[in-house]
Amino acid sequence: MDLRKLKTLIDLVSESNISELEITEAEGKVRIVKGGMAAPVQYVQTLAAPAPAVAAPAPAGAPAPTQPTVPPVEAAPAGHVIKSPMVGTFYRSSSPGAPAFVEVGSQVKEGDTLCIIEAMKILNEIEADKAGTVTHILGENGQAVEYGQPLFIIE
Repeated sequence: MDLRKLKTLIDLVSESNISELEITEAEGKVRIVKGGMAAPVQYVQTLAAPAPAVAAPAPAGAPAPTQPTVPPVEAAPAGHVIKSPMVGTFYRSSSPGAPAFVEVGSQVKEGDTLCIIEAMKILNEIEADKAGTVTHILGENGQAVEYGQPLFIIE
């Protein structure tokens, strides 16, 4: 769900007499509760499990079918992970026409700006907390990021 749409829904609940709103869409479910000590927004993203394949019975005398092999799960890249400190929109550069702050292979020092996360119309510079080489850029330019989402890998 789009962050602007989510903010509009929160504003709608806070300005109205309703105390709870729940909306279910294809990509997930949003529940907004007003007042009390409950969390104001609960966002649950659900992924549909693939339906199991049904195989036709093998003819008599045919060898038994083998089980499909499952590809190995890819291990997380090694190195120091820079995670998003907030929810917002990820930007690799200071403006649309400007070059990216860092590229894969860039040498960074502690305190160098890696990206910008826009949250509530405020641009927050995300800095390297360790010196090294950027080996992976995990965020997509212009896409929403969540708190704790890995953005960069530095070795």
